[in-house]
Amino acid sequence: MLWPMLAIALGFLGVAVLSVLALRVYLEVRRLSGQVADASRRITDASSDLERAAADLARAGSAVRP
Repeated sequence: MLWPMLAIALGFLGVAVLSVLALRVYLEVRRLSGQVADASRRITDASSDLERAAADLARAGSAVRP
């Protein structure tokens, strides 16, 4: 009777450890997705700033040429 109970206890502990690790992975994925969203927003902002600067430079260059 000891061995089956020990096997059940070890199985339960194994599932508990796996669930804790799954929770940690879930939290890290959520944190990473937030960082990716923030980086994407920054890239979009930088891209629009670059487009505005290029348009201003093009207008300035066309005004200088004869």
